[in-house]
Amino acid sequence: MPQKIALLGSTGSIGTQALDVISRYPDEFKVDLLTGCNNIELLTIQARKFLPDSVVICNKDHYRQLQENLRGTGIKVLAGEKELEQAVASSDAGVVLAAIVGYSGLRPTIAAINAGKKIALANKETLVVAGELITAFTAISGSTIIPVDSEHSAIFQCLSGEDRKSVEKITLTASGGPFLKLSAEELKHVKPGDALKHPNWNMGDKVTVDSASMMNKGLEVIEAKWLFGLDPEQIKVIVHPQSIIHSFVHFKDGSVKAQLGIPDMRVPILYALSHPSRFVSDLPRLEFKDHDNLTFEEPDDNRFRNLPLAFMALKKGGNMPCILNAANEMAVNAFLTGKIGFMQMPDIVEHTLENSRFKSSPDLESLEESDREARIIAQNYIDKLQHLI
Repeated sequence: MPQKIALLGSTGSIGTQALDVISRYPDEFKVDLLTGCNNIELLTIQARKFLPDSVVICNKDHYRQLQENLRGTGIKVLAGEKELEQAVASSDAGVVLAAIVGYSGLRPTIAAINAGKKIALANKETLVVAGELITAFTAISGSTIIPVDSEHSAIFQCLSGEDRKSVEKITLTASGGPFLKLSAEELKHVKPGDALKHPNWNMGDKVTVDSASMMNKGLEVIEAKWLFGLDPEQIKVIVHPQSIIHSFVHFKDGSVKAQLGIPDMRVPILYALSHPSRFVSDLPRLEFKDHDNLTFEEPDDNRFRNLPLAFMALKKGGNMPCILNAANEMAVNAFLTGKIGFMQMPDIVEHTLENSRFKSSPDLESLEESDREARIIAQNYIDKLQHLI
């Protein structure tokens, strides 16, 4: 019988690529649940093609239209965030691909974890915001997490069969995004359209901007701490513009493992869905003759301040990573809508971290309160920056 899949965030970049993967293996995978927020046109097309048991639209304003669009298909149509959580928990799917971007993916992923399902995790904010809680929830429910991010998938694969105690450190690779060679002065004048032109990866707007600002790597550093049980000092970042080596694991005997491949998110998606097996695929192969110049350089913390801010939040712990994430989501939205400049994003994050209440051992309710408060602080600062322009 095909393995049933619940796909959270099916209309986004990871979601659409996951459906491309699933469509290549009709005997192995069956879509049981699709979810979206606003793009009902694409969600309708996906639902009619894959015929899941249920579809959830988080924005209730679109419920009637989606229901009409799917009339006669036999697909159950649900709407709202609570309904999403319930649908994920009660779904027959054994695997939940968590691909909702940002903080909004937290509660549905927790619902899937508490239901004991295998999680193919593409929503890095889940572990950034609530890593300690997620670790506890998975221990109780028996749920497993297989990372989808190319860097964390690389680390996961390199650690397969290894004693975790033999790990000295890991190195996450970063492409550097489209602005790697720009000066600080030049970065002041870049536009949202420039930031969305990633040289290697096909990603959604928010993740692409995060990559350009290095916040994406900062979030991945925090995620890696919880995925692999590491101390902050054991996590390093190196800029690798070609995006061929996806990350390294350094062992205490001096050896290093790396996982390589072309920059195509369908490869780690397939690995997460099929694990512990490896399915034969017709995806493009890495040809070393086409990549004879692999380079590496240290990240520039002065031009890309989000990375050291993420390390600072990780080391302080508690609700600081949650605050970091909330402030960044507000900053990215303000940048994409033309309200602030590129170099003002880390200013907003830093200001919010410095002016938020610290909680050392937050529960889920405390994290939600921290998220709300951080967004208010960030928005007030954004308003102030706009007033000064």
